Amino acid sequence: MFTGIVEELGEVVAVEPLGRAARLTVRGKTVTGDAGHGDSIAVNGVCLTVAGIDGEAFTADVMKETLDRSSLGALLPGSRVNLERAVRADQRLGGHIMQGHVDGTGTVLSREPGEHWEVVRISLPAGLARYVVEKGSIAVDGVSLTVVGVDGESFSVSLIPTTLELTTLGRKGPGDPVNLEVDVIAKYVEKLLPGARS
Repeated sequence: MFTGIVEELGEVVAVEPLGRAARLTVRGKTVTGDAGHGDSIAVNGVCLTVAGIDGEAFTADVMKETLDRSSLGALLPGSRVNLERAVRADQRLGGHIMQGHVDGTGTVLSREPGEHWEVVRISLPAGLARYVVEKGSIAVDGVSLTVVGVDGESFSVSLIPTTLELTTLGRKGPGDPVNLEVDVIAKYVEKLLPGARS
């Protein structure tokens, strides 16, 4: 489980294609400080399992399903990525409950700079629109954010200077893909309601 509070900006060191999979090597001093084989680290919001550690870098295998559902397949050496270790039971839950299971990708549509924040509008895949509500939570590239507005085809979020500086969202421009994870509680509520989609 993750909270969407990014611990550091990491850097992709290598991408090794493995047929219908890939092996990523990512540098991140903070997340590798106490990481071990089998630990979970979210990379741009995607929960990956540590396959190996080499100094300040870790490797993780990414299966085809993950490459198809997320933007990880577009990463190249030098790409910056948001990194977060799995939350411990004795930590504060500063963002919202996240699984690191990306539901789909959106595209940055626009950015509106403001005096103290920036409003970013992101496309919303049709199948996810029902889970996104104004003032609700959504994860964008692994960053826990509050939805400012939603119109069925897109949603907007306001990014404070800290988010702009310390995550990849400060560097994403119109046309760039982002990973989206909707609120897992909304999905479970829908499943439990009579007549819900399955």
